[in-house]
Amino acid sequence: MPYDTLVAGTSANDAYTARLLRALTDPDCTFYGADEDADADTFADAEAQPDLSQVSDEALGTLLVVAYAVDGPVTPARTAVASAVEDAIRTRQPAYTPDACRRMFEALAERREDRGWALLLGLNVLEHCTGQLPDLSVPARTLVGSWLEAGTIRGTYVLLTIAELAGEGTLRAAVERLADEVGPIVADEIAVVAGLPPAERAVLSAIEREHRFISPGTFSWQQAADSPAYVAFTRRALEAAADRTDAIRTGGIPYRADKAFTDREVTSLGQALRVALLRDEPWLHGLFERLLPGIALAPTAAKTLPSQALLYEVVRAAEEFPTPELVTAIRTVRRTVRHAGVPRQLDKMLKRVDAALAERTEVALRLPRMDFEPTSTGGGSTGSAGGILRRTAGEYQAVVTVAETATLTWEKEGRPLRGLPAPVRRDHPALVKELRELVKRVDAQLVTLVRALEGSFTVDAVHPFGGWRTDLIGHPLARTLVRRLIWEIEVAPGEWRAVLPEAVDHLPDVPDDASVRLWHPLRSDLDDVRAWRELLTERCIQQPFKQAFREIYLLTPAEEETRVHSNRFAAHLVHYRRMYALFRARGWRSSRLGPWDMGDGADAERILAAGAWRVRFAHYWVEWADIGDDELASTDQVRFDRRVEGVWREAPLADVPPLVFSEAMRDVDLFVGVTSVAADPEWADRTVEGHPGYWRRTAFGELTAGAEVRREVLERILPRLKIADRCSLDGRFLVVRGDLRTYRIHLGSANVLMQPNDAYLCIVPARGTGTGKGGGKVFLPFEDERLSLVLSKAFLLAADAKITDESIRVQIERGARWPE
Repeated sequence: MPYDTLVAGTSANDAYTARLLRALTDPDCTFYGADEDADADTFADAEAQPDLSQVSDEALGTLLVVAYAVDGPVTPARTAVASAVEDAIRTRQPAYTPDACRRMFEALAERREDRGWALLLGLNVLEHCTGQLPDLSVPARTLVGSWLEAGTIRGTYVLLTIAELAGEGTLRAAVERLADEVGPIVADEIAVVAGLPPAERAVLSAIEREHRFISPGTFSWQQAADSPAYVAFTRRALEAAADRTDAIRTGGIPYRADKAFTDREVTSLGQALRVALLRDEPWLHGLFERLLPGIALAPTAAKTLPSQALLYEVVRAAEEFPTPELVTAIRTVRRTVRHAGVPRQLDKMLKRVDAALAERTEVALRLPRMDFEPTSTGGGSTGSAGGILRRTAGEYQAVVTVAETATLTWEKEGRPLRGLPAPVRRDHPALVKELRELVKRVDAQLVTLVRALEGSFTVDAVHPFGGWRTDLIGHPLARTLVRRLIWEIEVAPGEWRAVLPEAVDHLPDVPDDASVRLWHPLRSDLDDVRAWRELLTERCIQQPFKQAFREIYLLTPAEEETRVHSNRFAAHLVHYRRMYALFRARGWRSSRLGPWDMGDGADAERILAAGAWRVRFAHYWVEWADIGDDELASTDQVRFDRRVEGVWREAPLADVPPLVFSEAMRDVDLFVGVTSVAADPEWADRTVEGHPGYWRRTAFGELTAGAEVRREVLERILPRLKIADRCSLDGRFLVVRGDLRTYRIHLGSANVLMQPNDAYLCIVPARGTGTGKGGGKVFLPFEDERLSLVLSKAFLLAADAKITDESIRVQIERGARWPE
C-alpha cells in the first residue's frame, strides 16, 4: 500500500510520520529516526522505540491502519515502529482521516482473523473519524456477513451499528438472524437498539464494547439512561426475567441448574439493571423481592442455583450503582442460598458494594429502619438516644439497641441478663443467628452512613429540612450519629446557621423545604471553627468522623508554580500493602503493584463531586533485596482531571473547587502519614537504595496538616491529664518530663527522642495500644490512632522509672544512638 496517500492530512511533523510509514511499508528501510540529516546507513535499534509523542493523533491513527493493513517481511524497523504504535494506543486515542477510516475497514474485511475484535476496532474508527464518513457499505457488508456466519453472537449493539453502514437490507437481515438465535429478552433488546437513532445506538455500542473489558463509567451509562426507548426496555427485560424465575419456581419451566438464562441474556440484563439503578427507578424494590430469590434458590432441595451467573451480575451492578434496597435484598438472599461457596463470594463482593454505596451519597442516606423504633431519654425536638428492637424467645426477650454500634442483650421479666440464656440457645437457635446477623447488618449500615456523610463534602449535598429532620435526625439508626455532627440550616436566603443537634433542645423553626447541609471548616471563619472545637471538647462529644477538627488543604505557592500537579506528598517511602488497603477503604481504585509486567507504577484514583472531578495519585514499586515479606512503594505527584463531555481532561490545580481539592489532598495525606516507613520504629536503622536518609529526614520533619490538628487537640486536653504538669508542647513535639530523662514525642510520626542528646528511643507499640473512651482513658473528640499513640507514649514515659519492658529500660539507662 503506498504510504504517501495516507500521510496526506496529518497535521504534526509530517516528515517524521512519513519516515515511520516508510519503515512499516518498505522492507529495505532500516531507519526511522526523527533527524532528517542523520546518516542513512544508521540501522534501527531494537532496544529504542520511536518517539510517537512527536506525531499527531491523526498521524497515530494512520500509523495504526498501516501497521494493521500492510503485509510484508518482518524487519527490525517495522517491528520497532509497530511496537511503538501498539504502546502508544494504550494511552492515547488515535484519530482517523476519512481515507484512513476507509482503508481500515477494507483491511478488517479482508483479514477476518478475529471477527469480534474487528467489529470493536471498526466501531472505534467510526467514533474518531475526523471528517465525513466515506462509503463503507461494501467492507461493512463483508464484516457483518462473516460475523453472522461464525454462529456465536456477541457484541449485539456493535454489530447493528456496523450493519447500518452496509444498508437497510443488511441491517434487517442482522436483526432477523440475531432474533432467531436468542431468547425473547435479547430479541426485544435487538429490536429496540435497531430502531434507535444512530447517535443513541452508538452510545450503547460503546457501552457494550467497554463492558466486555472494564466498567464504562457513569457518564456512558447516563447517556444510555437518557434514551426513552432503552429505559422502557430495561423494565420489560427485568420483569420478564422475574416472570421466568417465577415460572421455574412454580414448575411451569423445568429446573436446570444455572440454565435459567443464557450468557447473552445475563449481559443484557446486567446492562439493563445498571441503567435502572442509575435512574433509581421506584419499581426496582418490588422486582428485587421476586428476582433475587428466583435466581438464588432452586425450587427443589438442590444446593444449586437457577442462575448463579445472573446473581453475580446483579451484585456487580450493585458495585457500580448501589441502592440501600438492593443491598438489603442481596443480604437477605445470601442467608437463603444453599450452595456452600456462594455466600463466601457474596461476602467478598458485598464489601465492595458497601464501599460504593457510601460514595453514592444521593441514595446512601435512604437508610432502612429494619423494624427498629426510636427511643428518647430527653425532651426537645432532637431526642438523645438511638433505636431499639425487641424480640420474644419464650420467657426471655432479646433487646437490640443502637448507639454508636448495635448491641444485643437479653432480659427476663425486665431484668437484664449477663449473656445468652441456655434455654434460648437450645430452643431458639435460628432466632439467635438472625439477631446476631442483624447486629452485623446494622453496624455495616452505620459504617456506610458515616462514609456517605463524609463523602458528601465534595458533592456539597443539600437536603430539605423536613426530610432531614425525619429521615436522619429522627431515624432510629442514624440519629445517634447525625446528632453529633454540625449542620448548617438556611434560615433565610443565603443566610446559614450552624447547629449541633446533640447540644440543643430545639432545631430552628424553618419551612420543610429549607436547605440543610453539613458544616465544613473551609466555609467558616477561624473564630467559629475554634468555638466548635472548644464546645466538642468541653462537652466530651466525639464526632463520627473528623469534622470540627478537620484539616484544610489550600493551594500552596509551589503548587501555583507547578500548575497542573502537586509534589506535596511526593518522594515518600511507604508500606505498600497498607497503602493499597487504605486505597480500597477510602474508595480509591488502583491496579496492584508488584514485580510483574506493568506492575512498576500506577495511579490511584478517586472520582469526586458526583463524577465531575477525578484525583490521581502516582506511586511506584520499590525494588529492595532485603525487603523480606514487606513491600515498599514510593509516592509521586497528585493531579486532577475534570470531566468534559464524558472525557477526562487534566485541569490546573487552581481550577479545582476548594472543597474538592482539600478533601482529595486530605486523603493523600492520610495515605502517606499512616503508611510511611518514617512512622515505623522498626525502620530506624534501615536504608533503601535511592532514598538515603529518608527515615531520619521524615520521622522528625515538619508537621503535616493532620499533625497540626493533632497539636491543637493536645493544647486543649493536656491541662486535663493527670500528667499535665509533666507535659508541654514545643513546636513539632510533645515534651514529656520523666523521672530519668526528658523526652520529645514527634506529633506526626509519634517517634521519640531523648534529651539531652536527642538520642532515638525505639518503642514498638503493642497491638491495641491507644486511649479510647471510658475506663479512665483520655477523651478524644475524634478517633485518631496516631494521637492515641502519642498519648500512650506520653503516659508511659512520664512514669519512666516504673517501666518494666527491658528493651525500653536499656535504651533509657544507656542512651541510644541516632539511627544512621
